[in-house]
Amino acid sequence: MNRFRIGQGFDVHRFKEGRPLIVCGHHIEGAPGLDGHSDADVGLHAVVDAMLGALAKGDIGEHFAEDDPRWDGASSSLFVVSALERAATDGYSLANCDLTLIGERPRIAPHRLVLRRSLAAVLGVEEEAVSVKATTTDGLGFLGRGEGLGALAVVLMEKVGDDE
Repeated sequence: MNRFRIGQGFDVHRFKEGRPLIVCGHHIEGAPGLDGHSDADVGLHAVVDAMLGALAKGDIGEHFAEDDPRWDGASSSLFVVSALERAATDGYSLANCDLTLIGERPRIAPHRLVLRRSLAAVLGVEEEAVSVKATTTDGLGFLGRGEGLGALAVVLMEKVGDDE
């Protein structure tokens, strides 16, 4: 069994007026929300996909289907907790997480530190184990036109108690 496992996840949602914008479990004021069945937290969705991928457990859609009414408006932190529980069952814990938010709006720089803190809290790890950064697409594509927000996550999972 591998001591370390790496996973990557990607998610994207279009903006939808009238919804709160939740990113990394944090509400960003003054920006349109994201369209999705749950709270559409693009950051947490990418992180969950990365963790599930590292564990070879499929993807977020397999575990939290859009047509399942239990997840209508649900906090994406529930998905994170579930992925962490699956990891623990397999003897793994999260070593670190690197998250990149992709889009023209909202500007992430003013929120980066609070997003990092929030993500670390949701993951149950120290802030030093989490990175949150942002980039644009230089005006290219639907993200570049400001129609939505994307996220790319990479995680390292480590076997707990493995001294090899």
